[in-house]
Amino acid sequence: MKRMNAVVAALLLFGATTLALAAKPAPLPSDSVYRLALPLTDAQGKKNDWSQLRGKPRVVAMFYTSCPYMCPLIVEGGKAVEHALSPAERAKVGVVLISLDPKHDTPEKLRAMAAERHVDPTQWTLAAPAPDDVRKVAGVLGVRYRELADGNFNHTSALVLLDADGRIVARTEQVGAKPDPAFVEAVRKQL
Repeated sequence: MKRMNAVVAALLLFGATTLALAAKPAPLPSDSVYRLALPLTDAQGKKNDWSQLRGKPRVVAMFYTSCPYMCPLIVEGGKAVEHALSPAERAKVGVVLISLDPKHDTPEKLRAMAAERHVDPTQWTLAAPAPDDVRKVAGVLGVRYRELADGNFNHTSALVLLDADGRIVARTEQVGAKPDPAFVEAVRKQL
């Protein structure tokens, strides 16, 4: 009986160890942007580190909700990439817009912009970092910006494609209603 209990205990320990190893995600690659600790507050007011976006490819851009110039084109660029994909492909990719202006881009403003621009809330994440983190995330995404005296920003208008582990695999500065075919093809290769 003692021997049988020892065998059962060993099997339970083996099973628990196997489950623990299976539940733990693999370490991030050394070139993953998700290695940057970046808490984001989304349009629902939920705060999560952006590493939680890991698991599927993401089209990422930086924007601000009061932008009268390029940001509406960035949103249209993300939508154009989505529309170039089949519904099945579209379900496998997410779009993430990260604010350059977290002092003003509250969850309410992020929700209002999402509604105004008719973006699919199941596929799109609009979020703001802490003000001190804007420069860090812009740096890892290769986005340059500067705040102007009137409160607007000059900034790079780009869509950046991250693979499921957060590695940058493609980038385009073609925004607007006509998608960059090479960028769309890069998205398809990640699906």
